[in-house]
Amino acid sequence: MRKIKLIKNKLKISDDILVVFEKPVTPFGTGAKIDCPKEYIGKKVYVMVRGSK
Repeated sequence: MRKIKLIKNKLKISDDILVVFEKPVTPFGTGAKIDCPKEYIGKKVYVMVRGSK
């Protein structure tokens, strides 16, 4: 069962996670994209934007 909690700017996610990876956001047309391995096509993913670089 998925649980997501946000308490005082701290995020806690409990779920069945296969892998966690970090990638830079790159320009794509008038928007942006995040590259990921094609083995994850069709999967649900979490995208988290951090406040700092």
